[in-house]
Amino acid sequence: MAQEKFDAIVVGAGPSGNACAFSLATRGLKVLQLERGEYPGSKNVQGAILYADALEGLVGDFREDAPLERHIIEQRIWMMDDRSFCGAHYRSEDFNEDRPNRYTIIRAQFDKWFSRRVVQAGALLLCETTVVELIRDADGKVIGVRTDRDGDPIYADVVVLAEGVSGLVGARAGLRAVPPPDTVALAVKEMHFLPRETIEARFNLQGDEGVVIEAAGTITKGMTGTGFLYTNKESISIGIGCLISDFADQGQTPYGLLESFKAHPSIKPLLAGSEVKEYAAHMIPEGGYKAIPQLFGDGWLIVGDAGQFVNAVHREGSNLAMTTGRLAAETIADLKSRHAPPTAANLASYKARLDDSFVMKDLKKYKNLPGTLHNKHLFTTYPQLLSKAAQTWFRVDGLDKKSKENAIVKSFFQTRRLKGLIGDVLGMARAWR
Repeated sequence: MAQEKFDAIVVGAGPSGNACAFSLATRGLKVLQLERGEYPGSKNVQGAILYADALEGLVGDFREDAPLERHIIEQRIWMMDDRSFCGAHYRSEDFNEDRPNRYTIIRAQFDKWFSRRVVQAGALLLCETTVVELIRDADGKVIGVRTDRDGDPIYADVVVLAEGVSGLVGARAGLRAVPPPDTVALAVKEMHFLPRETIEARFNLQGDEGVVIEAAGTITKGMTGTGFLYTNKESISIGIGCLISDFADQGQTPYGLLESFKAHPSIKPLLAGSEVKEYAAHMIPEGGYKAIPQLFGDGWLIVGDAGQFVNAVHREGSNLAMTTGRLAAETIADLKSRHAPPTAANLASYKARLDDSFVMKDLKKYKNLPGTLHNKHLFTTYPQLLSKAAQTWFRVDGLDKKSKENAIVKSFFQTRRLKGLIGDVLGMARAWR
């Protein structure tokens, strides 16, 4: 191995790393993929959402054998206080299509399946292998890696860092900074197992239909974050996450936050009678467009979570990860076909491809929103005001509707939050643009 040279080394076997290695291998390049886990997905027991479009562009027949759970036909968005929620639901029969747009998946199973496809395409995979450092030549160009296996260098024309937001290879090499705690969320998740028929009756589903609930409000105890619930075939994935900086400042524990979320009157009945079999924690990049590091250099590229490629507004991550992995592979393959060296100037075309894709266009659109979403009123006062207003409006107690309207407006003024609310809404609208 020490004397063997590869066209590319991909560090990591998550969605971005697998997408990159698969795209390179299918183009006939010699690829080595290194994964520190026991197997791809071994560190990911949680459920997640798969966006079909990004994967379909890589593996067109993935629906034939990929371990998919349920295709999503209904989206629920809840703004919660301690005892209630105001929400919006969208459900459509159009999502019961031949080639569904979104699925729930279990990452441990899905990553393992995707990795098998990568190996079948011709890549060499080494698991339980940790990259300890990048190897450079006299001019500073990255020319390979050193692992914890035997310490001998492994050489390649290009090294692709798909190591995730918490990966240290790039940071140790000075290619990217360790993300500050206010740009990374820590999410904790559990898998609650129930009979399939119970899940379908409880969520009004048939066959492989699925529901997703995404929630915000007082459930995060004033911290910036969200909760979620996904339906799988015979389990429910439930979790909650907040910025690491908020956990540190407020002294809350992720596990305690999850326990409180599960006990909410709107959530508890959905989990009744379930058996908890799996628990996991995962870090998610939340910094958005402004937190994206340098993505290329002499002999190296960064993809996926390591590059902060998560759309926190729309809760999208896997599709951005796979797209960045594919675009990195296309960049490397194009240079190889032209016998062009992988210099920083030539690898800059990766950034150009990204800028032309939905990935950068979406992240740039919402570049000002991450800071706006740090407004604590979104997770304390406003959910309570909405709940109080809704309860006043829907109670039929002999009070005329005009008086109810006046009471709702008065409650906003009494809290001295109306001016702030209007300002916050306008601020979010400006950031949204």
